[in-house]
Amino acid sequence: MADIMIDHTRLQAIVREAGAIAHAHWPGAGHALESWEKRPGDPVCEADLAVDSFLKRELGALLPSAGWLSEETVDAPGRLANRLIWLVDPVDGTRDFIRGRSGWAVSVALISEGRPLIGMLSAPARGEEWIAVAGKGAQRNGTAIEASRRADFAGARVPADQLMQEDRLLEMVDKPNSIALRVAMVAAGDADIVATLRWGFEWDIGAATLIAREAGAAISDAFGQPLGYNKRDPRSFGLLVTAPAIHAEAVAHLQDRAKLIAARKRPEISS
Repeated sequence: MADIMIDHTRLQAIVREAGAIAHAHWPGAGHALESWEKRPGDPVCEADLAVDSFLKRELGALLPSAGWLSEETVDAPGRLANRLIWLVDPVDGTRDFIRGRSGWAVSVALISEGRPLIGMLSAPARGEEWIAVAGKGAQRNGTAIEASRRADFAGARVPADQLMQEDRLLEMVDKPNSIALRVAMVAAGDADIVATLRWGFEWDIGAATLIAREAGAAISDAFGQPLGYNKRDPRSFGLLVTAPAIHAEAVAHLQDRAKLIAARKRPEISS
C-alpha cells in the first residue's frame, strides 16, 4: 500500500459524487427513471450507466496506472496484466433502486495483485458511507465499526426475505437487495452471517468484503476457501461472511448444498 500514491480525500469525494449522481436518478426521491433488462432477469437503468461513465473517467484520472473491471463495461482482457485495477459496481442492488427502495449502493474497490486495498460504499438513500483501507480498519460515516462476535450459529441473524427449512435455526433481519450492503451489515454487527450459493461476480463484493475483513469478520467462498480478485473469469462460487466464531459451522452447514449446486455446469458469461 505504501508504494501506491493516491489522494484518499479525492477518492472519497469521487465516490460520494457517484452516489449523488445515482441518487439524482432514484425513483425513491421522486425522479423518473428509464430501466430495461440486459438479459431476462438482469435489470439495468440509466443511473448504472451514468455512474459507470463518471467513475471510469474520474478514477482513471486519479490513478492512470490502474486497470478497470465494472459490471457495466465490456471486460477488457488487458486488465489481467495490471497490478492494480479499479473494481466497480455502479449501482449494486439495482432492483431496489428501480423500485424506489433504499437497499442499493455504489461500490468501488482498488485491487492490487488479487487483493482489495481500498473499499468504499456510498449509500445515500440510507445516509451511509463505508470505507476500509487494508490494515487500517473500517468505518461507517466516519465511525470505526466492529463485526459481530456471535459465538452460536443457531439464532444467528441473516438478512433474508425467507429461509429454507434447513436454515430456520437462523433469525431473519431486514434484507437490502445490495449484497454489498448485506455484507456491510455483518461488518457493522447488524447481522451475523451472509451466505450465497451461486456464481457471483467480483464487482458485487470487492469493496464490501474488505470492509468486513477490516472490521474483523471471517470471509470466504461457499467452501471456506479464500476469495481472489482480477481473475480471468471474475466469478467465485458463493460467498460466506460471518462472525468469526461461527464461520466453520456455517461452512459445514452449507457444504452439501454447495457441492450439489456447484457441480452443475457453470453458466456462461453473457456479453
